[in-house]
Parts: sequence; structure tokens; C-alpha cells
Amino acid sequence: MNVKQLLLAAGMLPMPALSQQHTNFIIIFMDDMGYGDLGCNGAIGYETPNIDKMATEGMRFTRFYSAQAVSGASRAGLLTGCYPNRISMHGAPSHVTKTGIHDEEETIAEVLKKKGYATAAYGKWHLGHHKQFLPIHHGFDEYYGIPYSNDMWPNHPTAKFPSLPLIEGDETIELDPDQTKFTTDFTNRALNFIDKNKKNPFFIYLAHPMPHVPLFVSDKFKGKSKQGLYGDVIMEIDWSVGQILAKLEKEGLDKNTLVIVTSDNGPWLNYGNHAGTTGGLREGKGTSFEGGQRVPCIMQWKGTIPQGIICNKLSSAIDLLPTFAHIAGAPLPKLKIDGVNIFSLLKNEKDANPRESFCYYYRRNSLEAVSDGNFKLIFPHPHRTYEDFLPGLDGAPGNVNESHMLEETLLIDLRRDPGERYNVINMYPEVLVKLEKIANDIRDDLGDDLKEIKGKNTRPSGIVKE
Repeated sequence: MNVKQLLLAAGMLPMPALSQQHTNFIIIFMDDMGYGDLGCNGAIGYETPNIDKMATEGMRFTRFYSAQAVSGASRAGLLTGCYPNRISMHGAPSHVTKTGIHDEEETIAEVLKKKGYATAAYGKWHLGHHKQFLPIHHGFDEYYGIPYSNDMWPNHPTAKFPSLPLIEGDETIELDPDQTKFTTDFTNRALNFIDKNKKNPFFIYLAHPMPHVPLFVSDKFKGKSKQGLYGDVIMEIDWSVGQILAKLEKEGLDKNTLVIVTSDNGPWLNYGNHAGTTGGLREGKGTSFEGGQRVPCIMQWKGTIPQGIICNKLSSAIDLLPTFAHIAGAPLPKLKIDGVNIFSLLKNEKDANPRESFCYYYRRNSLEAVSDGNFKLIFPHPHRTYEDFLPGLDGAPGNVNESHMLEETLLIDLRRDPGERYNVINMYPEVLVKLEKIANDIRDDLGDDLKEIKGKNTRPSGIVKE
């Protein structure tokens, strides 16, 4: 026995760092939850004590962005570490869509499988509903959930859809399931998965279909909030987070599990009191303004992430894959990705700034804005607005006018104006030059439909095999 071994045995050296053991990963992903929908971000009329406690015991991000401001594309970006347009995963696939995630793209699950992780996905998928696109064919050992949005069912208020399938593995086990059970059922599946794999490394992707409309809540939370049904739904989601955290603590897994709570995009504002809040950010879901893509994000990893830290640095859901790979010691995907490793932010390292820019794409391949975290350059583009939405209609959609055109280029100082109200383009010429270069570089890489520029490095989505 050498000197180091003797000292370790005598308790005179610290135990090996947690990074030398396996780390579990859990992403709890909400659908259409706005930046202001958590108590720690200013929500009123209900409480989110479990998520708020996560913030006090971990890290709360204030400039964390979804990959895109619409569900399917956002999830594709999260799971592959790519801007969705790089992998041609645009918009929100429905029951008639013939495309989905390509076989050659690697998901977080596939990356972690290389290091022996058990993997599971529960809830909403939305990367293609045909069998070849479902989670168990893209790195996940288990899947139980719905293949696309929960409003894509026969009772949609403005469009007709077939029955909503509930899938286990890659087989439909029920049509038009009782959605009041969704949050509880998906949570229980995750808890059971932890039970089965608590001695081994695991990754859980718990993607709640709520609070996307139509809203459903179990009896145990119905009528509990002062914000009506929407508040009830958020309270049940917070309960779900609490169940996961309590399970980890009970099993002694809280010190080697990174738990992340975030959302796929901002709130669907035209649904009035059945929608959330951006906390003062401009517009919401379906726009590249801050309310569409700046989302709440809380991370907890006891003993590794310092307690009570607020991170104001630029970061995105596309950064989770390379960060997980770094922590797990797994190789990155062979194909180019856009995410960066943000582990230095989790460690709260001084002067860490791993992401220096972020690009806002929407409407196929249109570059609508770029940011360096402090300033945001917004280009002229067509966009929806919520100026004339009809609030308080108990789930009935208001008027969403998508024919508005932003006519001028805007430079926004996000440090002072997160509501994007004031154009300071004439005040910071050097910032304008910097952001224009970032935009031109990304256009050369990924293209820009608005400027009729074809990108050099985009890849096709998967096509259903007939």
C-alpha cells in the first residue's frame, strides 16, 4: 500500500471527487411555461415551493434560451445539441408530418449510452410520431408518452385531428387518454425508473405535456390556486418536481444527480388566462423576441453546484448535450453540433463565459436575431403579435395576427431593456459591427431564407420509411 492509499484509509485525504463517480441526469421539461411562471421568477396567485427550493439550493439562470420558440424544434435542439435548422427540424410536427429526427443524429441518450447509462423518456416527444422516430429508436431504453402536442386531438378548438395516442415503447396502448392523469403518471414512471436503476448511471427525460393547452389537472390540485386552472397545473408540476427531488434524497442520489427544470419556449399568450406570463419580456411563444425564447431554468446538483447562485451568463438548451458529455466522460456526436460545454458556469467559475453568442431562428431558416448576451440585434422579419389577443376566455384562442412586419433593424440593450422597447442602434456602432459579423458567420454556416442565403452545413431530417 502506497502513502496515498494509507492516508486515504486513515481518513486524512478527502474521498474521490464526485466527478470521478458516475453522475445521473434528469431533465424536467415543461411545455409553454413562461419565464415568469415560477415563484422565484415573480409568479403570483400560486406557489412553487419545490422549484423555488431548487433555486436556493442550486443555480437559477436568468439568460437561458430554448433552441427555438416552438415545441418540436425546441425539443430537437435540446436533445441533439443543435440549432434545429441545422438538422432540418422545423416547427411543430403533427399527425400528418412525414419527417422526424434523422437516424444519424445523436441524442443525449445515445451519447450517454456509450458510458453505460440507463435512459428513459416520459411525456411529450414531438420529434416525429412514426415508429422509426420514437425515443426507443434513438437511445432511450423506455418510452411512455404522447408523440406530439396534447392539443392535437379531436377536441381542438380550431382544427380537426385524429385520436391522441398514448404510446409505450413504440406501440399505441390507448387513444385519447385521460389527460388529468398525465402529470402524475409520468412522474410515477420516472420514480419507478429511479428505483430500478439507482445503483447504475441513468438519464431521465421527463417532458410534461403541461401547461400547454388544453389544460388538465388531477383532483388533488384542482381549484387550489388563485390563478385558476393554469395556476393549478403549475402547482401540480411543482409537486412533480418535489417528488423527484425527495426520491433522490431518500435514495442518497442527490449528490450525484444533476436535475434541470426548464421549458421548451415561452407562454402561448393568446390563450388568455390559460396561458402563463413572460415576467415582462416582449411577446411569447412563436416569436424570437425574449418572451418566446428566454425560459426559466433551475439546476441543482448538491455538492457540485454552489447554493443560491444566480447565473446571468448566456446559455441555452442546446448546451446540455455537450455539458452532459463532459461530465460523463462521453465522446461528442460525430456530426457538428452548436451547443457548448457550460460546466464552468455550473461550478460558478470566475469569469466563465462559454457561450459568446446565440442565434434566434424561426420560420424555417430565417435568422431573425443574434445576441452576445448583453446586446441583441433584431433584423426586419414577419412576426406574430399579441397586441390584439382576447384574454380570459377559458382556453379559447384569441386573435393571433401573424402578418405584422418588423420594418427596422433594432439593437436592444438587454441589460437595461429586457422588454425590448428601445432601439439604441445609433448609440453603439461598435456593438452593431460585432453582432453583424456574428450574423454573417452564422448565415454562411446555416443560411438565411430572408436574405436568400443557402447555408453550407445544414443536414436533412429523417423521412418516414414507407
